[in-house]
Amino acid sequence: MFKHLPNAPLAGKRPTTATAHGVTLRDDFAWLRADNWQEAMRDPAKLPSDIADYLTAENGYYDAAMADTADLQTALIAEMRGRIKEDDTSVPRKNGAYAYVMRYSEGAEHPVYIRTPRNGGDEVVLLNVNAEAAAHEYFDLGAVAVSPDHGVLAWKADTTGSEFFTLRLRDTTTGQDSATLIADVGSVAWANESTLFYVRVDAQHRPNKVFRHTIGSDPADDVLVYEEKDPRYFVGVSRLRSGAYVQIATGMNDENEVWVIPTATPDAQPALIAARTEGLEYEIDHQGDQFVILTNAGGAVDFKIVTAPTATPQRAHWVDRVPYRAGRMVIGLAAYRDWLIWVERENALPRICYQGRSGPVQSIAFDEEAYALGADPSAEYDTDMFRFTYSSPTTPSQFFDFDLSSGDRVLMKQVELPSGHDPADYVTRRIMAPSHDGALVPVTILHHATTKLDGTAPCLLYGYGSYGASMPAGFSANRLSLVDRGFIYAIAHVRGGEEKGRAWYEDAKFGRKVNTFHDFIGAAQSLIDEGYTGRGRIVAQGGSAGGLLVGAVVNMAPDLWAGIIADVPFVDVLTTILDDTLPLTPGEWSQWGNPIESRAAFDDIRAYSPYDNVTAQDYPAMLVTAGVSDPRVTYWEPAKWVAKLRTTKTDDNILLLKTNMTSGHFGKTGRFAALEDAARSYAFAIKAVGRMVG
Repeated sequence: MFKHLPNAPLAGKRPTTATAHGVTLRDDFAWLRADNWQEAMRDPAKLPSDIADYLTAENGYYDAAMADTADLQTALIAEMRGRIKEDDTSVPRKNGAYAYVMRYSEGAEHPVYIRTPRNGGDEVVLLNVNAEAAAHEYFDLGAVAVSPDHGVLAWKADTTGSEFFTLRLRDTTTGQDSATLIADVGSVAWANESTLFYVRVDAQHRPNKVFRHTIGSDPADDVLVYEEKDPRYFVGVSRLRSGAYVQIATGMNDENEVWVIPTATPDAQPALIAARTEGLEYEIDHQGDQFVILTNAGGAVDFKIVTAPTATPQRAHWVDRVPYRAGRMVIGLAAYRDWLIWVERENALPRICYQGRSGPVQSIAFDEEAYALGADPSAEYDTDMFRFTYSSPTTPSQFFDFDLSSGDRVLMKQVELPSGHDPADYVTRRIMAPSHDGALVPVTILHHATTKLDGTAPCLLYGYGSYGASMPAGFSANRLSLVDRGFIYAIAHVRGGEEKGRAWYEDAKFGRKVNTFHDFIGAAQSLIDEGYTGRGRIVAQGGSAGGLLVGAVVNMAPDLWAGIIADVPFVDVLTTILDDTLPLTPGEWSQWGNPIESRAAFDDIRAYSPYDNVTAQDYPAMLVTAGVSDPRVTYWEPAKWVAKLRTTKTDDNILLLKTNMTSGHFGKTGRFAALEDAARSYAFAIKAVGRMVG
């Protein structure tokens, strides 16, 4: 498989100790966390030289170890690029007097934002992202929001990967940006043509202050409208579809509250919908004289929809509109003037439901064993048109416009694969895999129709399993490069997501987090038992909290895997959740427990944290990635994990750390540059299972 490379970098041990709950914790590699890490996140060149030297040495080792895959990676990139329609335009999105589109031209990494008169006419380029990105190695376009009179475009960008965005304001007539620059901006929301609300991110990367800006004024004079004092709560602003309100939503993973400001009086004090209460979650939209609210209030663990008068929106006035039903997870809503639309999921399959002000509930669903639906409500409030997307592992995305009055649907766009694609060449299956406690885990499977299901096929098994995030069974053109080479591609819908309702998520929190890991191992075992693959033929992949998943299962069952791909993995869990100065830590306690205050939480996390549970045993081939600018999973977590594995494991299997020195959590930007990351992972997987062909 991998040739032996004797000169793997070794990070020297510099032992430090810390004590929690009377337990002494030794860390030989804590020095990899730079004292100036916040400064280095904004400017990676300021990383201390000893740390930069180590990460650079690891990158050199990666290059040497993967050198024989260079031709394969080139072929993979060419294949994946061949499936991208380079000159492509989005379906026009009508809003007032205009229609807005996003267009890519041949060879361009980034899109151009364009508008035309609503019913056709001359195009106007609002924002050419390629031109803006040209001077930067990294360029991530954030929010793009046009004012209600369509005269000003608010747009923001991050040029380091640190997710500190700078906001600019552009005159849509002249195409020129004003002199106004506002740094470290989170979300933005227009109240009217002259008033913009925005969120500022603090030094800990926590969005916690809302300001009101008057167009043409000095940002130094902007008014602080709201400040969140609880470090667990992050703040966002948005304009409701009706245009009557701007909302300030503040919360953590499992608890939140919402304030509203009428757009007619943007200098009014925010009005509270319902006060924060332990475990209460809700989100709002506006319809006429009422707010429409998606909530888990009153024991509705899988959520329900209620309404409340705009004059008295407090919980005492909430009335059920879509009552709670156990096992049916309501996951999003949109209110039009005459329609209410919501998305729900049951038995790991989504459907879109809608209802007029009177009349029956109707739904949109499909018949494949596994598929994904995406809701894209109109930007307009007074309309009967609703857009949605459909895809499955074998079917590229389709964009439909749906008439809520008639039930007619029109296919507006089918994603094209220029190099060709026949869905009949592929098979999608959904199996249910028993976990350690008998829970049945949905597993979505994609394979080529000609692949023999005799246990010999290699498999890439992907998982996440945290924060209630459900993994859609949608289409990915990139995956075909593995499947066409005889791989089984599988997604394990493990506990920690909400594929099977809220209980599926709740059953993987706190001390029950280990269920996520057992579910993934159970999914792998079922794939073996049903003949899709064999033991030692599976490459496990996960990123961020999914990196925690693969980091845990490689400790628990190392001989099950041919390889591990851990993308920006959250693996130093105990140290991170003990440090309340890190950007995300306070908000994470609702997921993992607070090990600072709770000995039980400390013990739970310590028992599964991948970094803390590295042992002297054989490990499979492993590829680990990091980003120096990453504010979500700081670079030193994967770096420390690799350093500890190198000095502890008992095998000669390859262990690689690839650190992007100029980007953050999401890797390279640009639709073609990002293919390099996918090609790297797939080449590693192919090599790990001994299939260096094609």
